Amino acid sequence: MCGLIGFLAAGPGTAQLPETIRRIEIARDEMRHRGPDDGGIWSDQDVVIGFRRLSLIDWEHSHQPLPYLQNRYHLIFNGEIYNYLELRERLTEEFGATFSTNGDGEAIVAGYHYLGEKIVELLRGMFSFLIWDSEERVMFGARDWFGIKPLYTYTDERGSFFASDKKALLSVAPDEVSQDVNTEALQHYLTLQYVPEPASMHSRITRIDSGSCFTVRPGEAVRTRRYFTPDFPIKPVPEPEKLYHEIAEVLRDSVAKHMRSDFTVGAFLSGGIDSTAIAALAKEHNPKLLTFTTGFEREGFSEIDVAAESAAAIGAEHITKVVTPQEMMDTLPLIIWYLDDPVADPALVPLYFIAREARKHVKVVLSGEGADELFGGYTIYREPISLRHLTAAPDPVRRLLGSLSKSLPEGMRGKDLLRRSSIGIEERYYGNARIFRSEELATSNLLKTYSPKVSYTDVTAPHYAVTGHLDDSTRMQYVDLFTWLRGDILVKADKMTMANSLELRVPFLDTEVFRAASTIPVEQKLTKETTKYALRRALAEIVPPHVLNRAKLGFPVPTRPWLRDVMYDWARDIITSAGTGHLIDTESALALLDAHRDGPHDYSRKIWTLLVFMIWHGIFVEGRIKPEIPQTVYPVAI
Repeated sequence: MCGLIGFLAAGPGTAQLPETIRRIEIARDEMRHRGPDDGGIWSDQDVVIGFRRLSLIDWEHSHQPLPYLQNRYHLIFNGEIYNYLELRERLTEEFGATFSTNGDGEAIVAGYHYLGEKIVELLRGMFSFLIWDSEERVMFGARDWFGIKPLYTYTDERGSFFASDKKALLSVAPDEVSQDVNTEALQHYLTLQYVPEPASMHSRITRIDSGSCFTVRPGEAVRTRRYFTPDFPIKPVPEPEKLYHEIAEVLRDSVAKHMRSDFTVGAFLSGGIDSTAIAALAKEHNPKLLTFTTGFEREGFSEIDVAAESAAAIGAEHITKVVTPQEMMDTLPLIIWYLDDPVADPALVPLYFIAREARKHVKVVLSGEGADELFGGYTIYREPISLRHLTAAPDPVRRLLGSLSKSLPEGMRGKDLLRRSSIGIEERYYGNARIFRSEELATSNLLKTYSPKVSYTDVTAPHYAVTGHLDDSTRMQYVDLFTWLRGDILVKADKMTMANSLELRVPFLDTEVFRAASTIPVEQKLTKETTKYALRRALAEIVPPHVLNRAKLGFPVPTRPWLRDVMYDWARDIITSAGTGHLIDTESALALLDAHRDGPHDYSRKIWTLLVFMIWHGIFVEGRIKPEIPQTVYPVAI
């Protein structure tokens, strides 16, 4: 888990100019939080590559940029390869490959030498990397299957830049790049609560797609290809117990490989089944496992008690962190600085604090991200089942339901049910977060740059287009793999843990776990009573009974009550002082805040989405807000 920065010059010789190298060094050190243990830089006439390292495997060696084959190749690599031992053995037996380190990075570059681009399809892990081939004068790069690790890119007349953090690219780009807000991305953000890939909130900086690799030569454009597209080859289940056993064993194997580290591995623990399963399986490999959770001193907004009960049941030592509203208000600008782009998921705040607490004790944690997307865990996935009697009605009846919905007052019970039953899945579902609907933005003055040509369907339509053969619930999973998972869940997981120089590993998002999950038919994922049915059955002997069928809660945040009282003045000050008046109408934002305070409707998610963007704009566009960045020095070294 580290931070990389790479530059490939458009013209020969320009990469070794002192000014170029100096700027890459500055950009590299913008990411010191991603790798406080070590830093390196290497260049030739076409390339400058820099690296910040958080050392976890082969910490005495494997320094990067990592040379291979008498300096023909140089690698910079962020992430972990969990099957690196098996890959090294295969490369040695089949090709006579030799290695000078004991690390996982060398398996990537050796694999590229002997197998070419095919190596990315064999990597079991999380990664973004760049390899420079000084003989062929070509750079090869890739990002992992699901988008666990980030990779941003920017190109101008000087050449192509790549980095783990966008702020690193902003430091090498001209000032006008930071001023160029992507208004299309802003419109999507207000609906989805995140910026959908491959865009960023800066128009000229984009992201390499998950499951993609690319090549680029000096003076040429980046050529990208997708090496992984999720497939759901759903199969009948004649022997359910055999399926449950397979799920349990593939997950056990994934956790075992994710425990590979020269340092102690801990686990995040909420009150749900996913993190509890990971922690229980991790305990099999680490009898002294430490688990961590966070919560708030407000009824209904804390999983601390349930998580503590789970930790006791599996025999783990448990550490908790309670977050106050003042801590949230004080720390939010710093959190958004680490994010690079606005993500309006309040859960990232407690995640930041528990990562900070965990880093006092360990350098690596496991977590349960990805289980819902792979095994059908979100309650919304059951909607096609619950609406089946309405969506099967003739088109005239459905149109009538839609008209009836429009005639009902806002907030009336049943209004949204009628609306959603009147439209197809392609229009109805665009992710777990639905902040401002398109019609809200179209009919209000809130978004001054609103365009009717921009729609959430621009993001989801390509994914629906290739999944017409699947049932609606599985299509929703597919959409989430490309949108919600990599736009929200994995962004906050990476950014909030890396902010604290802590490596987060996600055993559910493993290629072998996905292969098992992708074959499960919908009736084994979703029932009238529960979600993740097959996974729950598979984990029946692994997790404590009190969490086996517990409803999903995660890390809930009490923004709704706090924005009505303790956070009201703070929120009002953010809105009135923001330099976003040309994008967001200030009076409309204030009216929304007051309407939330006065009730009866809950507008907390909408307000939070606006606040996060306004703080982001104050940091990255105006330069008005300057969070104090803490020193990345931590007491734990083993």
